[in-house]
Amino acid sequence: MSYEPLDSVWEGSDAELLEKMLDFYPRREPEAILDATVNAGRFWRGSDRPVVGMDIDSAFEPTIVADNRDMPCADASFDVVVYDPPHIGNQGRDKSCKDFESRFGATVPFLKAENYSPGVLYPAFCREAHRVLVPEGVLFAKITDIVNNHRYQWCHLLMIGAAVAAGFTACDMIVKVRKGPMRSTKWKVAHHARKRHTFWLVFRKSEKCE
Repeated sequence: MSYEPLDSVWEGSDAELLEKMLDFYPRREPEAILDATVNAGRFWRGSDRPVVGMDIDSAFEPTIVADNRDMPCADASFDVVVYDPPHIGNQGRDKSCKDFESRFGATVPFLKAENYSPGVLYPAFCREAHRVLVPEGVLFAKITDIVNNHRYQWCHLLMIGAAVAAGFTACDMIVKVRKGPMRSTKWKVAHHARKRHTFWLVFRKSEKCE
């Protein structure tokens, strides 16, 4: 694999960026890639990468129908794992939890006491991702910070903490710029900057990055 520099800010599509990252970060050409949140497979349209798609919703016809916090996969069976968890909450009125279960198959409530943080999903997933990756394997995680009830949710920090606790080394971060910020018609006055970016975080199943 030849070396080509990769910028830390990306303004193209996620699919284009993933292609660049798959050429840049793995120690060798990936022979098995797990997309643990494949959904409709938009990252891989037109790709000839060896991707196994996992999703909890059978309607998307993934290769594996399963919860990515309990993967029916052998230890050390993938070179790369890709993760794009839910990050957009219910915009309507609610009682004690958001509707992530019905919208994204999260299977656990996002509780008001935790300010509806999606970080509740990360620890169990990270433990499973670490288990199914080969030594020196790479985890790519697309994480978006959010503002909920006038509070900033530092989701990328929660993800880094969960991954490191699972045994990963946090290696890199790419800022992926959106065409426009996430908006709500209910926002009249906001005192947080509107988010025009997301983070692609890079972790390695190793004690070092280089």
